[in-house]
Amino acid sequence: MGFVGQRDEYLLRAITQFWNPAYICFTFGKVDLVPTIEEYTALFRCPRIQTDKAYSRLANMPTFSKRLMNITGMSEQWITARIKQKGDYKCIPWKHLKDLILAHPDKKKRVDVFALSIYGLVIFPKALGHVEEAVSDLFDKLDKGVTPVPAILAETFRSLNACRRAGEGRFMGCAQLLLSWFHCHFWKIEKVSCKVFFENYSPLKELADTPRRDDLSGQKWIAILQNLQVEDVELKAPWMIPDEILYRCREFDWVPLLGIWGAVGYAPLLVIRQY
Repeated sequence: MGFVGQRDEYLLRAITQFWNPAYICFTFGKVDLVPTIEEYTALFRCPRIQTDKAYSRLANMPTFSKRLMNITGMSEQWITARIKQKGDYKCIPWKHLKDLILAHPDKKKRVDVFALSIYGLVIFPKALGHVEEAVSDLFDKLDKGVTPVPAILAETFRSLNACRRAGEGRFMGCAQLLLSWFHCHFWKIEKVSCKVFFENYSPLKELADTPRRDDLSGQKWIAILQNLQVEDVELKAPWMIPDEILYRCREFDWVPLLGIWGAVGYAPLLVIRQY
């Protein structure tokens, strides 16, 4: 489950059971909800200037080695010696990136390597303890104004689809963002009040600082979610601010989201009442 505690693992496994792959949304009792691009943009604190250009993978992109050289500032020989093959994909172990973060003479490169590690280990945790090749392609485009949010959502939905269809499996999306989204909509259940959005407010920080119940097993969470009523749910996240929303792609109700490993459909019209 990545970097989540046992109590969060119970909750993550429970909410996965309520994912509907056909409609790309959660169905909790009589309530349909889905993480939206706008919510994840706010949670991720994505800058306004970085919200209009979605990620897409080019056919003739630089090699993994070239991208790592650009991000880390290290030589091709150094990079090539540390790239590993795991199954069908290439990756670089976290231990080598950690060494750079601690010892790289260039402060900016240290920050870049640290940020790349967060993307590879937390946001797209496909290879545990490693940063996978496709992650570096997205990361390399961030300074060109590309927003990572649709790709994060796409891989979240794709992983939920895979776990739901198999009945089990490791969630390979960003568990921290998904759980933050959940708690913001279901704070009435946990009797925790959420603050209204303001400039320096971070829902992720509040989630990390908020004590949560330790007495709920996976089965208890499932029982609670099965019996949810509309009045138990805060449909609109209280920290969301009024703004334009993406609800269709031209005349089509389904919007395609491109991830770093594949694409998935997204139908925000199903949950437009969240706004």
